[in-house]
Amino acid sequence: MFSVEVRDRIMIAHSLPDPFFGPAQHLHGATFVVDVAFYRSKLTKQNVVVDIGAALSVLSETLTPLGYKNLDELPQFAGKLTTTEFLAKYIFDQLVEAAGSGKLGEDGQGIAKIRVTLHETDLARATYEGPVGD
Repeated sequence: MFSVEVRDRIMIAHSLPDPFFGPAQHLHGATFVVDVAFYRSKLTKQNVVVDIGAALSVLSETLTPLGYKNLDELPQFAGKLTTTEFLAKYIFDQLVEAAGSGKLGEDGQGIAKIRVTLHETDLARATYEGPVGD
């Protein structure tokens, strides 16, 4: 399987209001480095997995509405614990939708799976990966 990986970053604020999270129950900031890998079993006729420029653009478009926001105040996250794992799946879902809608160009139609990794620090990260189209 072939893959292409792109990277961006996002700064957010949020709280995780559950005793499980200790001090993170309170409002705090986080800066995530976001890595996204796009996979396909066969290269396109141009011998690529996906146009890297389109992949970077779609990732930026996905992250921009969240950047410098308090996630606790966004309607799509009302009542949700916006953990790193949860956000990885949220970003994955947005990218799958973008691939299906043609935002990744014709190349996006043949993507087999996507992996999203959010790096909280150099010591901790969370990933969600899954097939596209299921």
